[in-house]
Amino acid sequence: MRREFEQPSNNTMKKSLDFATLGLFDARVPRYTSYPPATQFADKVGPAQMARWLEATPEGAQISLYIHIPFCRRLCWFCACRTQGTATTKPLHAYLNTLKTEIAQVRARLPDGVTLSRLHWGGGTPTLLPADMITELAGAVSDAFPFAQGYDFSVEIDPCEIDAARMDALAAAGMTRVSVGVQDFDPQVQATIGRIQSFDDTAAAIAMARDAGVHSVNADLLFGLPHQDESTMMATLDHLMALSPDRIALYGYAHVPWMARRQNLIPTDALPEPQARLSLFELAETVLVADGFVPIGIDHFALPSDSMAKAAAKGTLRRNFQGYTDDPAKALIGLGASAISQLPQGYAQNDPATAGYTASVRAGELATVRGHALSADDRLRGGLIERLMCDFAATAVTPAERDVLQDAALAFPDAVEFDGARLVIHNEAHPLARLLAHHIDAYATSGRHAPAI
Repeated sequence: MRREFEQPSNNTMKKSLDFATLGLFDARVPRYTSYPPATQFADKVGPAQMARWLEATPEGAQISLYIHIPFCRRLCWFCACRTQGTATTKPLHAYLNTLKTEIAQVRARLPDGVTLSRLHWGGGTPTLLPADMITELAGAVSDAFPFAQGYDFSVEIDPCEIDAARMDALAAAGMTRVSVGVQDFDPQVQATIGRIQSFDDTAAAIAMARDAGVHSVNADLLFGLPHQDESTMMATLDHLMALSPDRIALYGYAHVPWMARRQNLIPTDALPEPQARLSLFELAETVLVADGFVPIGIDHFALPSDSMAKAAAKGTLRRNFQGYTDDPAKALIGLGASAISQLPQGYAQNDPATAGYTASVRAGELATVRGHALSADDRLRGGLIERLMCDFAATAVTPAERDVLQDAALAFPDAVEFDGARLVIHNEAHPLARLLAHHIDAYATSGRHAPAI
């Protein structure tokens, strides 16, 4: 399986900037999948405000829908998502009934003619649902929100929790893309993060999807995992390329045991140092570009034929809680426990606890418990941050935007070019994008966030 590829050494990689002096290796900053970050959400936003925001959606609008399934058969130690383990389908039935009620509640507050441009099932493990429950949930969604032309329906697939019946049910429901969590194929790395998943299981799941008529494949990888080094990264990439994915998300592992207690099972002395994390990312980037992938923002890659690569080329790439997207919809509605909605007026998050979420929905209320209403300054700064995260460049249209970009340029003079209107991050300075965003962030704190690299 080994491809002919000359592995670059640390000495040959582009290092014209002193990242250590600039603070890259010490900083912990948000990932900026929203602005302001979710750490700034407060209980000032509740069910009543969420209802008003939904009711303000234009008639005939396209919306995006995210459905959170928080259950897993196994709880991977590296994961910081809101999940809970279950050995039976009993809690799944109760949760599905609650989801169906929430779908009806949200639909009742939206105008006529609303259609879905994007639908994503995440978790947790959506494929924990049996085939009949998949069909039932998909039917409830399609009855309330028919697909728009050119829609995209993606589902997170656990290769160890999928069979032909479930894959066929998803395909019959209109699924267009599978998103497969890989993380790393090295056995020692997998054992240390509590996720044993063979290459054969992963290959079989992807082949099953393609046999069912779903030909677009996204794969998630992590860098910065315990015991991970350049040799294990190369081996993982070799295996992954044999599966011919269309998109790859290459996320930095965030060790945040204060948020996810299960991460205390991961030995911190086995984690790569920040400089090594950067080297792992740069190695993967070099390999993927050599294999024909286009870099997308700070941590995605796509084949040139993929819609995300086309959006990046056109300057229409966007960023939301699922990462990068080519979704044109102005409203992303989150359903399920802990799900976050991103609407033109602001952000709204459902109760993270399944019990609290269920109680609210069964009482006939929306499950919103916190969020943030956007101010004019939020929109200004959020727009600039999104463009920097998507394009590594942002253009000032107003004097206020110019002042914000000029301040960022003065803070990182060797990393950017600024002509008084447009700020461009130099190619070799792309790893600093989140630090630049953090400098623009009016809420910036030294709180507990993920490492900047």
